[in-house]
Amino acid sequence: MGFFRFLRDNAPFLTAGVLLSFTSSYGQTFFIALFAGGIMADYGISNGTWGLIYTIATTASALAMVWAGVLTDRFRVRHLTVGVAVLLALSCLAMASVHGVVLLALTIFALRLTGQGMMSQLSLVAMARWFKATRGRALSISSMGFAIGQAVLPVIFVALLGVMGWRTLWIVAAGLVLLTIPVIYRLLKAERTPQSVAETTASFGMEHRHWTRRDMLHHWLFWLMIPLLLGPPAWGTALFFHQVHMTEVKGWALADFVALLPLFTAVSIACTFTAGALIDRFGSARLIQVYLVPYGLAFFVMWQAETLWGAAAAMMLFGLGTGMQATVPAAFWAEFYGTRHIGAIKALAAAVMVFGSAIGPGITGGLIDLGLSFPEQMPAIALYFAAAALLTVVGIGRARPALPRAPEVDVVRA
Repeated sequence: MGFFRFLRDNAPFLTAGVLLSFTSSYGQTFFIALFAGGIMADYGISNGTWGLIYTIATTASALAMVWAGVLTDRFRVRHLTVGVAVLLALSCLAMASVHGVVLLALTIFALRLTGQGMMSQLSLVAMARWFKATRGRALSISSMGFAIGQAVLPVIFVALLGVMGWRTLWIVAAGLVLLTIPVIYRLLKAERTPQSVAETTASFGMEHRHWTRRDMLHHWLFWLMIPLLLGPPAWGTALFFHQVHMTEVKGWALADFVALLPLFTAVSIACTFTAGALIDRFGSARLIQVYLVPYGLAFFVMWQAETLWGAAAAMMLFGLGTGMQATVPAAFWAEFYGTRHIGAIKALAAAVMVFGSAIGPGITGGLIDLGLSFPEQMPAIALYFAAAALLTVVGIGRARPALPRAPEVDVVRA
């Protein structure tokens, strides 16, 4: 099937995927971190305390995702979207109004669970389940919402910070979330129920089985993949979370560094589509073995960077990793463990990744308070990615022979 025919035939569902992933932006670290200066000033907290609050709240959201994510196996995406979006909008309004560290932590928890957690889960699980032979292509298109959010929202909201208070901007964010609800609901008016999709279009995983989450937890491959799951969200989140601190240490203007994000996004988008096409042709096993390499190189280059040109090179490398992150892990779970229970499996994987995004800012923020700047931590982060990549190569090499050999051929339409 040609690319443009694929877009035409599946436009409502792909558009809904893009909107879901875009709307997750308001609970993503790159967006929340834009207001770090105002938050720390208003609440009178340090980088370490802010990082600790973020870690505790995000860890709690990771635990909640283990159960909340299973809802995608039981209910229609459009119905879940309404509830999740309303809760996300209320969380944005809470950011605009609450006072006190405890209420701040609870609000961050709600933002992370509904935004980064459930909105992302809804987009990725829907694409992985609805599409089979073109799963990589569908994931790459739907993930454009993540890329658009990272490219557009920081530039717009940093500019607005010059004329509006940071709390007012969270009211704007709440309004934008609410605007997506009727659009997504209409786009998915013909959606099948997850139960019927799971039964009639499920593809097998390793050993020609439909793996449950319990089965996965008792299999050695999942545990070897934990470092891969933790790395990008932990240290990638830290990169965006400490962008204010990092630009101060490097002597760069925040606005100039944020202006590099469209370049990062352009590389990410190109890599996302390339990775999606390669997944459809070769499967996810090969790509996931090199998935972490760009991240390690990005942190090494950023550590060495003295000018914004060096930062641009690092962000382009980071974009390569982010582009693959949008498609490769989601395709991996579907390919290796099957799609019948993909919601529960992806929820657990998402919980691990959300936990990674919790510990990254906490660890790095604590080290900053101890006198070790974030750029000085980057060589160790690069070594982490190298070690995690090696574990992935070993694990995939052992598990790959168990994959089904019969190719998937049908595109699933709701």
